[in-house]
Amino acid sequence: MTRPRMAHAAGTGSSAARPRHARLRRRIGSHHARHGRAAPTLPSWGAMTTVVIFHSALGVRQGELDAAARLHAAGHEVIVPDLYDGRVFDEYEPAMAWAGEQPEGFRATRALAAVAGLPDGFVVAGFSMGSSDAVYVATRRSVSGVLQFAGLNPVEWFGDDARWPAGVDSQSHQKVDDPFRDPVEEQALADVAAAGGTLELFDYPGAGHLFTDPTLPDEFDAEATELLWSRVLPFVAARGEQA
Repeated sequence: MTRPRMAHAAGTGSSAARPRHARLRRRIGSHHARHGRAAPTLPSWGAMTTVVIFHSALGVRQGELDAAARLHAAGHEVIVPDLYDGRVFDEYEPAMAWAGEQPEGFRATRALAAVAGLPDGFVVAGFSMGSSDAVYVATRRSVSGVLQFAGLNPVEWFGDDARWPAGVDSQSHQKVDDPFRDPVEEQALADVAAAGGTLELFDYPGAGHLFTDPTLPDEFDAEATELLWSRVLPFVAARGEQA
């Protein structure tokens, strides 16, 4: 569910609502305990970096919090801005209907506001519609890497003046039969290559969309999730080593 044309505009105004990323940072290490699970223990893959994770059209769910916990356990600083002020959805249709009622470009505006205080060189990541936020921010800020989960975004979606950032690499992780998948691989590859970066496209068998979220049983794929993180963690570590 990338669909940035439904959720983004090229505007860069400030957000009227303050993203709740500070509170969410505190939740990263505690949500496992609340559910009777120990926080995951993962090896440190390299130098620390800052990773900003933008949530899907459903809001901040377990998939985003689990991603944050894995990155935090690997030694990285993680920020999960809540662009919906606490709203969480279980189904896509009402989520998209609510988003469609908001001011044009509200996610893009709030995404930029969420990173306004960060120094350059952070990694942007996003799930589904959040992958569009990640790419949008990368066209406006100096980032070190872009992670697109359940999404892939050609820069033409973000305005005629949008360009992929010079020398910045990206990964995209999608299910082969994802019903929200857009056939934009060729254009996205060309965008990144023209800027001197590398785009890695990782396909996983099956039809799930947010396949790393264990609270979406019709989509969750534990095996694919572990494979995804075996690829993502070295990518993020490499960005820290470049800093």
